[in-house]
Amino acid sequence: MSAAVGLNLAVAGLIQGLLIALAGLAVSLCFAVARFPNAATGDFMTFAAYAGVAAQAWTGSLLAGAASAVLLTAGLAVASYVLVFRNFRGRSLVAPLIASIGLAFLLRSVLTFFVGFDQHSFHVPIARAIVFAGARVRPIDLWLAGTSAVTLLAVLAVLFLTPIGRRMRAVADNPELARASGIRARAVMLTLWTLIGACSAVGGVMLGLQTVVVPEMGWNLLLPAFAAAVLGGVGNPTGAVLAGIALGLVQALSTPLVGFTYQTAISFILLIATLVLRPQGLLGRAEPVR
Repeated sequence: MSAAVGLNLAVAGLIQGLLIALAGLAVSLCFAVARFPNAATGDFMTFAAYAGVAAQAWTGSLLAGAASAVLLTAGLAVASYVLVFRNFRGRSLVAPLIASIGLAFLLRSVLTFFVGFDQHSFHVPIARAIVFAGARVRPIDLWLAGTSAVTLLAVLAVLFLTPIGRRMRAVADNPELARASGIRARAVMLTLWTLIGACSAVGGVMLGLQTVVVPEMGWNLLLPAFAAAVLGGVGNPTGAVLAGIALGLVQALSTPLVGFTYQTAISFILLIATLVLRPQGLLGRAEPVR
């Protein structure tokens, strides 16, 4: 493999890794605070992509379409908490996990009912690729990488640098002690689901700009997202981000060996290996079962 090909694969892997990191961060946030893995994350992304395409067609602006997708998906995530997941508070993770799977199928069925299985796409201005050290990078890819990186940093900043973030981490570390300390669970959970919706929306628009928009697009990214969340340490948002970027790079750089068809298998292999060899993840810590 030549240096130019390797650099092209690394650039593609970095962009793919940032996309996986967004989905993995959404999964990790939900598990850390709400205490269950949200299987509807992928379909939140699909909803965002369709919302962005529709908003762009209505406004004629890609930026307005993306912003509308973020707002609508954040609203959908908050509504899913208020109408569905809030009812499972205090129960084992199995019940909300099954509910999230049902919600995922419901969202996909509703989208399919209204838009069918036809492929849709964003309208992206044609621009000449930028050549750097033999690697060809599209300007839209630079915008995608920058936007996703800013989103990831913004969410982590909310978690670690703001009062509501400290309250969220307190709930994640010890829910009973947090409630005894007077932390309002409602404000924490509404903020949590807003962040989950925002991460999913940026990831969905990013995925839609890279490929075509179809009902199964988000579901196909769910396994890499779960792999990133587990690999980085279940409930560790920073670890999920780093693991997602690493996973994207590994998938892209392994393309000459396994081809595009079997890239997802790498996520599955890493997920199984992590669960067997280090269940707490590479950056997580072992905790006793309560």
